[in-house]
Amino acid sequence: MSSLLNKPALWSLIALALSPLVAPQSEAAETKIAVAANFTSAAKEIAAAFKDETGHDAKLSFGSTGKLFAQIVNGAPFTVFLAADQARPIKAEQEGAAVAGSRFTYATGRIVLFSQDAELVDGEGAVLQSPDRFDRLAIANPATAPYGAAAMEVIEALAVPVATQDKIVRGDSISQTHQFVASGNAQLGFLALSQVINLDQGSQWVVPTALYTPIRQDAVLLKTGADDEAAKAFMIFLKGDRAKDIIRSFGYGVE
Repeated sequence: MSSLLNKPALWSLIALALSPLVAPQSEAAETKIAVAANFTSAAKEIAAAFKDETGHDAKLSFGSTGKLFAQIVNGAPFTVFLAADQARPIKAEQEGAAVAGSRFTYATGRIVLFSQDAELVDGEGAVLQSPDRFDRLAIANPATAPYGAAAMEVIEALAVPVATQDKIVRGDSISQTHQFVASGNAQLGFLALSQVINLDQGSQWVVPTALYTPIRQDAVLLKTGADDEAAKAFMIFLKGDRAKDIIRSFGYGVE
């Protein structure tokens, strides 16, 4: 019986039998994801886990939601859009730039008033009423960054004095806003909780959610990703427990 199969033939049969198992890795692909700046750290961890689990490589591009949306409608080759709001993904669907029915909320964000100075911010954000205690208050541009819009809602809800508002400096994105505060160019700023949740230094006030509209962050599959297996796999992965655990670890709410 052993004479009927020589060793080369036997190895060929084994390779043929195993080929379906290794095919998915050989088909691993790259896909381009547009990511809202507040989600930078979480997205990097998710992309690494996604590659570990699927073999696909998620190439991430970060920016303010408004600027990313403008790039998408002008033909940027992104396949998935992770926004910091619901409005732009909905608009992408309405304008035919996204796959209808693919949109879902992947995270709910929180904002925090933060300072590198351990004594500046108390548990109620009272420093906002004392403009003589700081030179600059950083927020993200409300026109393009949902976290900036939320910050302005808080400022209005608290009736923050004009003298404080006169000290506002605006970052193009929440990432640039964070840089203003981290560098000391602004003594305090409204940031995404995810940006400072793991810091042991400084002082912060996690703003009560009653003071601003919930920051529901939606993901949507773009038309350029409709036939992209890696993009579709990323959307599925983002809904899974492994991704949700990462998202929660950065202070976001998950449905």
